[in-house]
Amino acid sequence: MPFGARLEQAFTERGRLCVGIDPHAGLLDQWGLDDSADGVREFGLRVVDAAFGRVGIVKPQISFFERHGAAGYAALERVLARARDAGLIVIGDVKRGDIGSTVEAYGQAWLTPGAPLEVDAITLSPYLGLGSLASTLQYAVDRGKGAFVLAATSNPEAAAVQQAVLQSSSRAGSTVAAAMLSGVAGINAAQPDASAKTFGSAGVVIGATLRLEDFGIDRQSPPDGPVVPVLAPGFGAQGAQPSETRAIFGALSAGVIVSESRSILDAGPDGIADRIARRVDEVAAA
Repeated sequence: MPFGARLEQAFTERGRLCVGIDPHAGLLDQWGLDDSADGVREFGLRVVDAAFGRVGIVKPQISFFERHGAAGYAALERVLARARDAGLIVIGDVKRGDIGSTVEAYGQAWLTPGAPLEVDAITLSPYLGLGSLASTLQYAVDRGKGAFVLAATSNPEAAAVQQAVLQSSSRAGSTVAAAMLSGVAGINAAQPDASAKTFGSAGVVIGATLRLEDFGIDRQSPPDGPVVPVLAPGFGAQGAQPSETRAIFGALSAGVIVSESRSILDAGPDGIADRIARRVDEVAAA
């Protein structure tokens, strides 16, 4: 089944909430765990177990595992395997971006069925040009996987680049952020059997704390073709609320994944399951 179809099914069956798995040092201490490979493994497994049966999507932040080296990656493999066995959609927040055979190798590492680091989708950085990711995006689609391209992110440093207006190329006059959204929509529309009623397998990352007009993104009408999945960090601790989703994203709301990490993980190992359940209800009501 294509990633877009599985995402749409997850929305229907479990809602739009995506639980982040971010075992940074402060949270490990709060959870009574060591800042070690063993600690991040235990943290990740507990989050997956709390998410099982309550949500359909989780998003491990790879950097918090990677900082523990090979042992951290071994821990990550255990967490990913548990999440896949639980039937969760796993978005690997890896933010990879490169050219040629290098970016293709990233895709093979994370998106190949049966690979040790297999996930359902990854995040990609397009700032060597969206075209540099074309082979990896197609690799994902061909294997029933997905990818989310950074378009408009909430860190202040990004605005100078993402709000810049293109002077050349077929999208001259668009901002960088809008061009990324348009380009991803075009990739989805070019797939066999694409229709405006389906979800695409290529998506974008757009922060929920942003004013989309500042980034040249039109909230009034969706891009042509399939629904573009939007991975939207910034809900919860960063300030955005699920009740504001339609106001923030407008016509893009159909594809929005409500991504939360700290506001859920702060509940601790004993409270996280209840926190997830309550948040699922809030997102559904919104």
